[in-house]
Amino acid sequence: MNTLEIKGDWNITKGKLKQKWASLTDDDLQYVEGKHDELLGRIQKRTGETREMVEKAIKESSASCGCN
Repeated sequence: MNTLEIKGDWNITKGKLKQKWASLTDDDLQYVEGKHDELLGRIQKRTGETREMVEKAIKESSASCGCN
């Protein structure tokens, strides 16, 4: 997964991730250029999921909204 895949329409993707993991906050999902690994780490820490599962969820969420 690359940075462009995540950037897409981030607001839609954030909403889908919050639906999947209700414990995520807007602060957890704050995307900052160049902080891809930090974002994944925040989601991992909050949800207890593996990095691979988090990347898969982000990719699926952005694909289902037509963001990439």
